[in-house]
Amino acid sequence: MFTGIIEGLGTIKSISSSGRGKRLTIEADFYPDGTKIGDSIAVSGACLTAVTLDGHRFTADISPETVSKTAFAKAEVGDRVNLERALRLSDRLDGHLVSGHIDGMGIIRNRKTLDNAIIITIGIPESLSKYMIPKGSVAVDGVSLTINRCEPQSVDVSIIPHTAKLTTIGFKKIGDAVNIETDMIGKYVERFVSGRGQSGITMELLAKNGFLG
Repeated sequence: MFTGIIEGLGTIKSISSSGRGKRLTIEADFYPDGTKIGDSIAVSGACLTAVTLDGHRFTADISPETVSKTAFAKAEVGDRVNLERALRLSDRLDGHLVSGHIDGMGIIRNRKTLDNAIIITIGIPESLSKYMIPKGSVAVDGVSLTINRCEPQSVDVSIIPHTAKLTTIGFKKIGDAVNIETDMIGKYVERFVSGRGQSGITMELLAKNGFLG
């Protein structure tokens, strides 16, 4: 599990292919002290496993499934990435619960400055928008952000100067692809309400007990 609070940036140093999968070598800007082979690291929001470690560098394999659902399909040597190591149970949860399992990709459609903030509009698949609500949370390239506005095929997020300075979101351009992970709580609620779970929760039950107007 992760929080969406980025520890620092890294740079992709090499990319090799293994069928439809990939192996990345990434050099972190910070020394990942305490990290061991087998540990999980969120790389621009995708949970990857460190398979080798050498100082600031680590390598990680990306499965074909992850390649197909993330911006890693378009990754190039020299790309900058956001890095976050796994949450410890003793840590403060400053962002929101992030699994590192990407739901899909978004495309930056617009960005504008509003006072001290950058407002970014991201085009998203309509299948993801149902899990988003104004003032809810979304992870964009692994960064925990608050949703300002959401439509069936787009979402607006506000970036403060601190976040813009310390993450790749600050220099993403219109047309760039980003990894999107929606709030897992929304996905669980949908499963229960839709009847795919075994909880017995139905729309009629919610209405009867005053949860629906």
